[in-house]
Amino acid sequence: MTAPVFLLLAVLVVAAALTVVAHPSPVYSACALVVTLFLLSVFFVALDAQLVAVLQVIVYAGAIVVLFLFVIMLLNLTQPESRPTAGVPVVAVAVGGGIGIAALVAAALRRVPPAGAPALPEGFGDTAALARRLFTAYVLPFELTSVLLLVAIVGAVGLASRKG
Repeated sequence: MTAPVFLLLAVLVVAAALTVVAHPSPVYSACALVVTLFLLSVFFVALDAQLVAVLQVIVYAGAIVVLFLFVIMLLNLTQPESRPTAGVPVVAVAVGGGIGIAALVAAALRRVPPAGAPALPEGFGDTAALARRLFTAYVLPFELTSVLLLVAIVGAVGLASRKG
């Protein structure tokens, strides 16, 4: 992947991720999340990890975001609640903090010498290697994520049934 293509994709990913966070409508935020996850899968294709890219699209952009949309529709969050807006001092501190973090990242990146692309290990992106790592070294986080999603669904159904 050439540097201009990488930078264009990086800008698009950041813009889509900011849309997820900043948009007042949860449905539009979920749709922007699909775009963000799809663009991340393009990075995986560029890293020669096609299996991970396909899983990113199928599992996250497909199933998880559909689950989020189901919960959003179940909770009937189409109308944003009126919230008090943040005052000028809060916005000024947030902008200052963002500029400070950007300056720290830029300073850190200037200190790191550019390196060539490392050689990929044997079996990189292979289904068997991915499954072996997922179900041995990362089995606990994998199962905890599934339990967390299950608890979130049960909580959303419980909240929706209380309103009715």
